[in-house]
Amino acid sequence: MANHVSSLKRARQTETRTAVNRTNRTKMRSSLRAMRETLAAGDAKAAGEQYRKTVSVLDKSVQKGVLHDNTASRYKSRLNARVKNLAVKKTA
Repeated sequence: MANHVSSLKRARQTETRTAVNRTNRTKMRSSLRAMRETLAAGDAKAAGEQYRKTVSVLDKSVQKGVLHDNTASRYKSRLNARVKNLAVKKTA
């Protein structure tokens, strides 16, 4: 364990930041899981609504440093393709 005052403070800061990062990462993963479940259910309208929520969470994750910008873009692109594919299947 740390002995100096400064290292004790850094340890406290690390614990706080770890908790914040864990919360942000959990929120992002939960949103992606909900999106996959909605796509698996096959409801195009619900998938569109969930897609908008998921994109918002992904963008916030980029701002908070949880994800890299290109990683979020890749996720959004793949999810959007699946939502569009679902919508095309429903109309056909």
